[in-house]
Amino acid sequence: MNKFTQFLPILQWGRTYSRAALFNDTVAAVIVTIMLIPQSLAYALLAGLPPEAGIYASIAPIVLYAIFGTSRALAVGPVAVVSLLTASSIAQIADQGTAGYAVAALTLAFLSGVFLVLLGVLRLGFLANFLSHPVIAGFITASGILIGTSQLKHILGVNAQGHTLPEMLMSIFSQLDQINGITVALGTFATAFLFWARGNLKPLMQRLRAGPLVPDLVAKGGPVFAVLATTLAVWAWDLADRGVSIVGDVPQSLPPFTVPGLSTELVGALLMPAILISVIGFVESVSVAQTLAAKKRQRIDPDQELIGLGAANLGAAFSGGFPVTGGFSRSMVNFDAGAETPAAGIFTAMGLAIAAIALTPLVYFLPKATLAATIIVAVLSLVDLSILKKTWIYSRADFVAVATTIFLTLGAGVEVGVASGVAISVVLHLYKTSKPHVAEVGLVPGTQHFRNINRHDVETVSSLVTLRVDESLYFVNARFLEDLIQNRVTEGCAIRDVVLMFSAVNEVDYSALESLEAINARLIDMGVGLHLSEVKGPVMDRLGRSHFLEKMNGDVFLSQFDAWNRLIEAR
Repeated sequence: MNKFTQFLPILQWGRTYSRAALFNDTVAAVIVTIMLIPQSLAYALLAGLPPEAGIYASIAPIVLYAIFGTSRALAVGPVAVVSLLTASSIAQIADQGTAGYAVAALTLAFLSGVFLVLLGVLRLGFLANFLSHPVIAGFITASGILIGTSQLKHILGVNAQGHTLPEMLMSIFSQLDQINGITVALGTFATAFLFWARGNLKPLMQRLRAGPLVPDLVAKGGPVFAVLATTLAVWAWDLADRGVSIVGDVPQSLPPFTVPGLSTELVGALLMPAILISVIGFVESVSVAQTLAAKKRQRIDPDQELIGLGAANLGAAFSGGFPVTGGFSRSMVNFDAGAETPAAGIFTAMGLAIAAIALTPLVYFLPKATLAATIIVAVLSLVDLSILKKTWIYSRADFVAVATTIFLTLGAGVEVGVASGVAISVVLHLYKTSKPHVAEVGLVPGTQHFRNINRHDVETVSSLVTLRVDESLYFVNARFLEDLIQNRVTEGCAIRDVVLMFSAVNEVDYSALESLEAINARLIDMGVGLHLSEVKGPVMDRLGRSHFLEKMNGDVFLSQFDAWNRLIEAR
């Protein structure tokens, strides 16, 4: 049974499901459904797909995640960054509005789902750690700017194109003479109202003493009010005949069964974008899931999260959707609304299914400018340019990584930005570990503690040098330690012993072992003893499987204080 519950978390929370949980999950589902209807339509627009694709992508994926996912509050569906990546990836393959474009979106979701499930089955969730937080923050900030800029064409009523910030701005400026004033008025009203509603609608309802649930429902329904107001305006005054772009016909049906395209050419073109979308989506989703889980002292399994997200994307691929992941805003709303189990997601899917059947005719006159306003208001919370100042103050290397990621994402496109972010993260890690911090330490008077001679007033002995290695040793930094010891020992002839303090060393790979052997051989030629202290058990076990300890011209000490006493006495 444990094996089944590991891969089917629904069996864990489902056995203890209560009436209280049912009530809380239902209330949360109502609130989230109200928010998701306009949001799903908007993200489909951002992805370059028909509006119904956004609703379809929010039904089957939510249900599948509830079965396979481990987070109690994560809400899965279309999100801004993944929608932008979807549009950017497919635009290079097919023209927007064609059948080939929709098939490519299904294929992208399918490949992403397969990749995520494969990572989960192989327990490779740790690979997401290769994207550093500063790089992720830089990419998301740049993506927020790109997304907001890309929606200006709908606010202005022009047909601008482009995938990079310069291309978008140049295209918009070249069509300023074609701006539709009515569309601008609708878009400006919707944007201003949504900004106002975010911070003022709930307090207003509370002042009116509307009850405990009504303020939340009304506040989360801000986009719905904007949709209703602008849709009624377009219908009442025939604004569609005056150049206002509207959503138009939306199929009145449940998600259809769809089949992704699996031609070699299409898969080859979308494989790398699918991997990038998977990594970005997983990092965003697992961050949100861990944050929410910590608030209730719960835990999530990152590897099982991969399987849950993979199943959700496979569901999207076979139900007319596009790539999905766990969204921050919808998950926070789900959590704040009191969701206790993933059943809230299932109830949300049921609400969206009802909307897909019964409510889609009502959005015929919905102006695209309102959907664009919904996206702009949602993504501006992603933009955090303060990360540049923070990293500049704290770490110049991280600042370079953030600035480069932002610059490349804005100037060369999201795919280049993601790829460069991954590359920068790996290079940054290798750079930092290639020059490990190695401190020469001495004895703090009156204690058994050793500290950096450049930071503390400590005792030293001219014949003894102790180097504390503050990093695991592997092929990237092994030579660095060789050169450092070589330079230190040749400074004078008084040195008779070198002690490597390994208290912070968690691993020594074979390249580092060869470097240690080379260091030992050189010190033997110089008549200098090489010793180790405070070696951790796993490291000692591995060294014991080699001939290094037998050939070492010195001893291994349990503590640095023992080494200090023994070597001073011996000399």
